[in-house]
Amino acid sequence: MTTSDAHRAIEAVWRIESARLIAGLTRIVRDVGVAEDLAQDALVAALERWPETGIPDKPGAWLMATAKHRAVDQFRRNKRLEQKHELLGRELETRQEAAAADLDAALDDDVGDDVLRLILISCHPVLSPEARVALTLRLLGGLTTAEIARAFLVPEPTVAQRIVRAKRTLREARVPFEVPQGPELAARLSSVLEVIYLIFNEGYAATSGEDWVRPALCEEALRLGRILAELAPREPEVHALVALMELQASRLRARIGPSGEPVLLLDQDRSRWDQLLIRRGLAALDRALRLGGALGPYALQASIAACHARARTPEETDWERISALYDALAQVAPSPVVELNRAVALAMAFGPQAGLELVDALASEPTLQGYHLLPSVRGDLLAKLGRLEEASAEFERAAELTRNLRERALLLERAAEPSRGCRDARG
Repeated sequence: MTTSDAHRAIEAVWRIESARLIAGLTRIVRDVGVAEDLAQDALVAALERWPETGIPDKPGAWLMATAKHRAVDQFRRNKRLEQKHELLGRELETRQEAAAADLDAALDDDVGDDVLRLILISCHPVLSPEARVALTLRLLGGLTTAEIARAFLVPEPTVAQRIVRAKRTLREARVPFEVPQGPELAARLSSVLEVIYLIFNEGYAATSGEDWVRPALCEEALRLGRILAELAPREPEVHALVALMELQASRLRARIGPSGEPVLLLDQDRSRWDQLLIRRGLAALDRALRLGGALGPYALQASIAACHARARTPEETDWERISALYDALAQVAPSPVVELNRAVALAMAFGPQAGLELVDALASEPTLQGYHLLPSVRGDLLAKLGRLEEASAEFERAAELTRNLRERALLLERAAEPSRGCRDARG
């Protein structure tokens, strides 16, 4: 095996094993920052040794054993942590005397709980949303600081600072490495789902930059969602979020044209929609619904996505059902953005005037003043009503507000010719 081949293999192993490794180490050292440092030390050791010795049969167990050896060495060198060294060292040295099979078993016994705990820590409400995203991608996605910075188009030092501050905040807040129960678990899971969907959305419709979509972020969010669904199999909203992401991801190939330009929902070639992802999404939605209980916001959004997935042509879309689902969503998770989406559904189901009335009612909403989709939607509805001069002005205003260059170009085209593409709908 060449060095480059070994490094590619190690990178693949790291993406698979890093979350398990850091989670297991965090359970032992009770500090996510220290755990990540130990895991990184093990990764460096693998990069040094595996090109010569080959990839071990059980690379995760090798990394864990190496990290534990490093932990013992680190605590021995640090006299200030002598007491902790005695407690931790006895546990680790006892385990190191066991056979490799025993080590594998010890690693696997708690892996599910460990990873779930790590997910809940990474998305703890004590952290800012930006910090949760950065820490989640770092610890659970195995992404480097540079990769996270590129994905969100922010300077690498900014991401590094967020991660460092997040670890310090968790340490100072003494966040316990445990799965909370009852209402606290529900609140923490809500934060986790929010972070995962935020990552997905940034990939699905990039807020800035030259790319309309960033599929790698969608794939990462889907991977995290699928892991969470295995760890929390009785939580309907977890399966509902997976369903929503699967169904939306099925359209990714159809969302961009040959030159990377945006292709909106009603203009997409539906033969390019990924049928495997659609089947997986519908199955996940069915599983969420079978778990029972009131429909949550992700189940309702997944049901809306399912309406689109089941329509073979735009004309077959059940817009009246989508409108009713948005009515329910507005009750469960009211927000101005939900109302704006509801306006689009109303317009498609009952005519542009019905949608425009709702959009006009949102015109004074403070949280939407800088939101480019408000004038974009209004411009489309005005164009459908033949009010082309007003529509053009709205598209120009939307173009000024968006930070995504591809979307800006599309909106400027609409401003120049507002009657073109009046079938507009996001998606």
